[in-house]
Amino acid sequence: MMEDKILFLKEEFVPLLRQLQPTTQPVWGKMDAQQMVEHLRNAFKVANGKFQVTEMITTDASHLEKLQAFIMTDKPFRENTKSPALPDEPLPKRFDSLSTAIDKMEEELTAVFTVYEANPALEILNPVFGKLNFHQQVALLYKHVTHHLHQFGLKTHA
Repeated sequence: MMEDKILFLKEEFVPLLRQLQPTTQPVWGKMDAQQMVEHLRNAFKVANGKFQVTEMITTDASHLEKLQAFIMTDKPFRENTKSPALPDEPLPKRFDSLSTAIDKMEEELTAVFTVYEANPALEILNPVFGKLNFHQQVALLYKHVTHHLHQFGLKTHA
């Protein structure tokens, strides 16, 4: 199952995103297509360590344990799940086009695998889920990207 998630992230995810148009409307939520892609780019930057988290949002150890257990399940995030790490309104766009945003996001996704291939024992701090190893990162990223693919009608939950 982990191998399937890795394969999906490496080979299937970006081609699905490239089906998006700038005008593609979400099934739910406030982000437009480009804001969603840039949001995922930021998540990959946390996962690859380029955006270093210095402070945890989740500080209760028993809650953190439950969150880490959840990311290893096949249970999806609920629609309109709000990240405690983000403001209520979508962040402003950083790039001039959806296509550029996808290219930049893909670079960060690739870097996740590069970083962990170079150091398989690495654990990187996530502000909500705590220190995550490679398999936990893959599980969380898979859950996160499929959530947003579902949001834009590009993939249904299994």
